[in-house]
Amino acid sequence: VPPRVPGRAPALPGAAVPQVTVRDALNQALDEELERDERVFLLGEEVAQYDGAYKISRGLWKKYGDKRVIDTPISEMGFTGIAVGAAMAGLRPVCEFMTFNFSMQAIDQVINSAAKTCYMSSGTIAVPIVFRGPNGASAGVAAQHSQCFAAWYGHCPGLKVVSPWSSEDAKGLLKASIRDDNPVVMLENELLYGVPFEMSEQAQSKDFIVPIGKAKIERPGTQVTLVSHSRPVGHCLEAAAVLAKEGVECEVINLRTIRPMDIETVEASVVKTNHLVTVEGGWPQFGVGAEICARIMEGRSAFNYLDAPAVRVTGADVPMPYAKILEDNCLPQVKDIIFAVKKTLNI
Repeated sequence: VPPRVPGRAPALPGAAVPQVTVRDALNQALDEELERDERVFLLGEEVAQYDGAYKISRGLWKKYGDKRVIDTPISEMGFTGIAVGAAMAGLRPVCEFMTFNFSMQAIDQVINSAAKTCYMSSGTIAVPIVFRGPNGASAGVAAQHSQCFAAWYGHCPGLKVVSPWSSEDAKGLLKASIRDDNPVVMLENELLYGVPFEMSEQAQSKDFIVPIGKAKIERPGTQVTLVSHSRPVGHCLEAAAVLAKEGVECEVINLRTIRPMDIETVEASVVKTNHLVTVEGGWPQFGVGAEICARIMEGRSAFNYLDAPAVRVTGADVPMPYAKILEDNCLPQVKDIIFAVKKTLNI
């Protein structure tokens, strides 16, 4: 029996349900897009001969060679600049950061060069590039390797920002990002790489994509809306399962895209449930949840239906500690989500 996926019931013994890890889903997407379009290439630290630091690019260097899968020196500013220039020249690079914390070394290339060029050139220069890699907290890697950059990059016009949870999200969003003519930041989660999820037959097709800018309702409900992205989606589904036993039906929304944000799906859910809780691993100030709450407040359709103030569940407002017990207490847990739901429902 495959390991239990957070928020998903394990497959029944003998049931023919395809299980694919997030790592393998990303590998499939890269393989299919490298094969489909000769302009696509992958570059980053250890992506070629070592098969990737997290084995996302396993087997691709042997299949496509040095010109399509390129190992780079440890210089984010340098190889990101090369990738952005290649995109301006008509190629479609996939630029891997070993962790998005290291993208800070190249933020000038990502923002000033990639995000702003199409606008500043009056649309004459496209920059079709994907910046991808693990984002947010892993386990025991301390403050300089544990930030969530969803709010950072989601703040910047000119970028699209996606944040997958499941294997289906990961494959479909990566393929859509590579095919997009704009710079896309894809924020993965290291702790999800080895987690298997069910993959539909449609999702295993080479033509499968997940549209950028469209959220997904992972669990329908009627009493409270839970909105999240990346790994905390699983925590929301676990919390919803616990609350269901107490008679509370939660609707769980997987944002999948941070920018452009699918606020229409959130508003429609709030109109139905009359309550809103946002959940994220990032810091509270100027966070993704803060943006969702502001949008609901400013929009007439959903705000008038709220029966209680929206509640945010976030990471603690501190640099990430190294000690495991402190790390656990700095990240949203299932119990925190349950507490927030009961608070907003006044139960």
